[in-house]
Amino acid sequence: MTPPRRGAVQGTITRGTTNPNRLRRVDRWLAGPAAARLRQAADPLVVDLGYGASPITAVELHHRLSVVRADVEVVGIEIDPARVAVAKPLEKPGLSFRVGGFELPLDGRRPVIVRAFNVLRQYAEDEVPPAWQLVQQRLAPQGLLVDGTCDEIGRRSTWVAVGAQEGPVSLSISLRLGGMDKPSDVAERLPKALIHRNVPGERVHDYLNALDAAWARNSPLSSFGARQRWLATVAALKQEGWPVLDTSARWRLGEITVAWESVRPRAGS
Repeated sequence: MTPPRRGAVQGTITRGTTNPNRLRRVDRWLAGPAAARLRQAADPLVVDLGYGASPITAVELHHRLSVVRADVEVVGIEIDPARVAVAKPLEKPGLSFRVGGFELPLDGRRPVIVRAFNVLRQYAEDEVPPAWQLVQQRLAPQGLLVDGTCDEIGRRSTWVAVGAQEGPVSLSISLRLGGMDKPSDVAERLPKALIHRNVPGERVHDYLNALDAAWARNSPLSSFGARQRWLATVAALKQEGWPVLDTSARWRLGEITVAWESVRPRAGS
């Protein structure tokens, strides 16, 4: 990704496929563990970046975050003018759409949350850090970029939380537990920064192996349901020293969040 030119749209048009309720898992996290940032924001501005061919995810995001803060403002940003034209009739107080990319054309305003889902997955790995940095420069001081990926109907989802000042701080995994074979099945939906790092010698590979091992050890709990087995799995990881950042209230949702340091790519690999 080249340095931005003044007024230039930064990014490329993605496939744009989406479905209603596809991003419910990350939205639930934004309205939960990440909600304090929105509550405390001087300007409750949130961006759905690269929302795709349908504006439904931006509409849903506005609805879900309105519960956290009634005056939230969601702006859907898409690089394809045709997609923005389709979304325009859905505008209402607190929800609007405009053409743009990672440069975030917001007339100088700084969003507290930028959700970019299934966007950078379609870029090259070496384009991820510049894209993160470009968005970070435009966030509010306590702002957060959420860069994630999910499957077509949102049953498997992962995301990296990137702070405006801290850089990447955590990796979250959220799964539909029913019918899951093993936790590492989510590997194909890792964010672009990690998806090619799921190989021996990399931290994220160790992490997914540890999840699988704990899941296997707790197979006797299957008779009590997949949720009980998952709760025991995450508790075991925490006991082993993995920096689990959330609580059992989140685990019950099929979710686990760990500190970025435990999964970040190794230098030079």
